[in-house]
Amino acid sequence: MSDANVRIPEEAKDRLAAIAGAEGLSLRAYLARLAETLLTPQERAERAERTRAALHAWTGYAPTEAEQQDLDHELDRRLARVTGR
Repeated sequence: MSDANVRIPEEAKDRLAAIAGAEGLSLRAYLARLAETLLTPQERAERAERTRAALHAWTGYAPTEAEQQDLDHELDRRLARVTGR
């Protein structure tokens, strides 16, 4: 496996190194593990679609786009109320 150089602010590198060290990892190992655990936007979209399909197959629930937007707005409203935003 070849290495790559990534330029980030020194403060960000120091913070990541501290987090890695607290977990007993080198910065290199921590970043490699982090990259393996995060999903790309395409992977997130695919997972969301599989979840929607499974929910529909299991419950028959299949909101329209408008219903989904209404639900998202309601959730945002409730979250804003409890977080004081």
